Formats: sequence, structure tokens, C-alpha cells
Amino acid sequence: MTTLLLDLDGTLVESGPGIVAHIRHAMQVVGHPLEPGHDLSWVVGPPLHDIFARLLDPFGGGDRVEVAAAAYRDSYDTSGYLQTPPYAAIPPVLEALRADDFTLFVATSKPASVARRILAHIGLAGHFKAIYGAAADGVLSHKPELISYILATQGLDPRRVVMVGDRGFDIFGAHANEVRAIGVLWGYGDRAELEQAGADAIAETADALPALAKGLLHA
Repeated sequence: MTTLLLDLDGTLVESGPGIVAHIRHAMQVVGHPLEPGHDLSWVVGPPLHDIFARLLDPFGGGDRVEVAAAAYRDSYDTSGYLQTPPYAAIPPVLEALRADDFTLFVATSKPASVARRILAHIGLAGHFKAIYGAAADGVLSHKPELISYILATQGLDPRRVVMVGDRGFDIFGAHANEVRAIGVLWGYGDRAELEQAGADAIAETADALPALAKGLLHA
């Protein structure tokens, strides 16, 4: 079986605006509203607790990290998942990958329940054998542990698996499990980040994914 693990945010869906809006809301809830010009370009991809630990560090962080994360989840789970359109090229590429006999899984740091809701809402859930993400308590929110869990649960041979994602976290997580990784340039990480992380290939457009994945698996 040849398998692709696909990140969600910045790889399948354009989730940045929704995530940023709800991060701002959560920071306001904990009493530290962010200035309009505050750079939040980095918040798409890392686990939620890591994001708020960094944002709250100048203010002492501590127990407010969990309060902020809870405020984010409360608002995002209600309406944020509706603000995640798929990239236009993704639906036909998923069709092409399945036609090439790839088995597809989602591997996201987002809570698995939210990822399933997003993909069902945009009509893409049926392309995936399973959708994996973090548990409600944050377990499996980091890519090395998540990918390890998927490999073990599904009985996958790492040599027959490729991870696809837009951030260095995706590349590091794959390589920690001896899985090759394709970095994509239409999401929220740039070429420098992906090359520094050691991506085995880089896709400039979504329609390049089938050929790149087959090339890595047959190398």
C-alpha cells in the first residue's frame, strides 16, 4: 500500500484568516488584546498550547495558557471551522491521488474532531481512509508523536509513506519516523523554512503532488 499523510491547515484548506481571528479573540478574553499590526503569520501549524505559550510569555504566561486555549476552542469550534475553504486545486488532486491508488490520511495538529467537521463541511472527508489529529487534552498535537501513532495504528511501512505539509513541523515529524516528506508552497511556510527542515521534495503547485510522491516512493 502506498500512503500519503496530508496536513490540513495550509495544505488542504486555507484556514489562516479564521485561525488568526480566533487567536485574537482568545487573547482579548485573557486580558491581552493584540495590536492590529501584531504579526501572527506564524500561528498556522503549531499546536495550540505552543502558540499561546509564546504569545503570553511576555506577560508571565503560566495558567493563562490553558484559559486562552479554552477560549479559542470555544469560539473556533462554534464558527471558526466554517472559515476554512479548500484550496481550489485540492479536490481534483485528491481525486487524482486516489485514482493512482494512494491511500490518504489526514495528519493534523488540530483536534481530530474539528478536522473531521471541517472536511465534512467542505465535502472532502470521503477521500480519506481516516482523519487523525490531536485529542481533546492535547495528546498527539505534535507531528512526531502523531505520525508515529498513525503508522502503528494502521500498520504502515514508513518506506511506503510520504508526508505532505506546508510547515517545517510536518517535515521534522515525518523524518522523526523515517518517513519522507514533501513541502508545499501554497500554504503558510516558505521555501527557506521547508528546505531548512530537510524536505525531500517541494511542490510549487498542488497538481505536482502525484508525480513527486510517486518519485519518492520509487526512489
